[in-house]
Amino acid sequence: MIANNIAYITALFSYLLIAHSHFVPATNQKSSSFQIENDAPVDVELLQQDSLMYQLYGDLLQSRNGEESEVAAARPLIKVHPEETDEEFRGMCSFYNDHENEYPEDDFEDDLLQFTGIVSFAHTPIAQCFRNTSLEMDIAIVGAPFDTSVSYRPGARFGPNGIRQGSRRLGNGISPVRGFPGSKLRKLDPYHSGYKIVDCGDIPMTPFDNKLALNQLYRGQRALHNHSSLVHKEQPPKLITLGGDHTITLMALRSAYEHYGKVSVIHFDSHLDTWDPKVLGGNISKRAGLNHGTFLHFAHENGYLQDDKNIHVGIRAPYIAPGFYDEDHDYECGFEKIVARDLDIISLKEVVSAIKKRVGDGPVYISVDIDVVDLASAPGTGTPETGGLTSRELLTILDGLEGLNIIGADIVEVLPAFDTNGDITTIIAAQVVDSILGLMTVDSVEN
Repeated sequence: MIANNIAYITALFSYLLIAHSHFVPATNQKSSSFQIENDAPVDVELLQQDSLMYQLYGDLLQSRNGEESEVAAARPLIKVHPEETDEEFRGMCSFYNDHENEYPEDDFEDDLLQFTGIVSFAHTPIAQCFRNTSLEMDIAIVGAPFDTSVSYRPGARFGPNGIRQGSRRLGNGISPVRGFPGSKLRKLDPYHSGYKIVDCGDIPMTPFDNKLALNQLYRGQRALHNHSSLVHKEQPPKLITLGGDHTITLMALRSAYEHYGKVSVIHFDSHLDTWDPKVLGGNISKRAGLNHGTFLHFAHENGYLQDDKNIHVGIRAPYIAPGFYDEDHDYECGFEKIVARDLDIISLKEVVSAIKKRVGDGPVYISVDIDVVDLASAPGTGTPETGGLTSRELLTILDGLEGLNIIGADIVEVLPAFDTNGDITTIIAAQVVDSILGLMTVDSVEN
């Protein structure tokens, strides 16, 4: 290793010496100097202008603002040594001599924003939604950093931040694959559709008391629903919640129920999540009975769900109780299901048709557990299961839900700590939100 480093450093110095020999000073003017040990004066500006960086880029610190400074006007060009015989190198120098740098103004509005600024979802505006109660908005994106009701891996409290990080390439442009052929989604840019989309940040949720944390989430969701909309003034804003473990959906459904009445749920997951608390958690304590595998049981019990108008998509995890008790209980909670391997038997259009027929025309809430995607594509999740959907299958099904009355949605169980270093789980999760935004804004596209 040391020998390799020495060889690398030696080669680097040799390259710099050769590169330096290609150039001659760009100007002979002297403005300042300093003394070295033998008292020979050295021109500082001459040394600066003799550097490759200065000759290529000039003075990067010069003021812009539309004013041509004296330094800019006198920016040196690259001068090639008269004895230089490398034609390719001479051609490169000629290019820079003929094409001087032009910098934009100090206004950064039109610069590349992908990696700059405070990270919000898809660079949507950040808003103080909880302090500014008079703020009008059509779609609010909000985080729910909660993961203390999980049965396997914790870490989803960092999901909202991870999903925002995964959304940095989103926020502009029409997608050539959004929606089915001929769909209005093919003509849609959700972020410039006339709907006001804001990122409200995260709702404060304590990690020490689940009862208090879920109450905080409910109060936060209710506060957002109490804002006014711009496009559909008769309706509250639509909310997209970034989880968090799946327990957070219960509070989102409670708040939605208070504004819309009973809703139908399209539940993308590898697990039923309608488990009877006596089967999962509640046999230990009553408070433990409310968790990320029982929240749909409580949503049904509390009357938030439409009767027999709810559906699971992507189910594949084994049941917990002996026999078919879990399946029977799931049916009692008002759910039908499309299991993951059904997608190998029927087409995606048939899947979409079955979902639409099941939920009907009423208000619909979409809840996506990222573990519905196969763990090969989405390893960063709380309870991974093999044999799941591809990201393409999930996004295609979501786009096929065009025309439904989507009033809210969430994406949950994203664990950045268990993701790959390529952030593939958070990128998929961000794309899920992008697809849901398309469903919520597609009516802005004229026929």
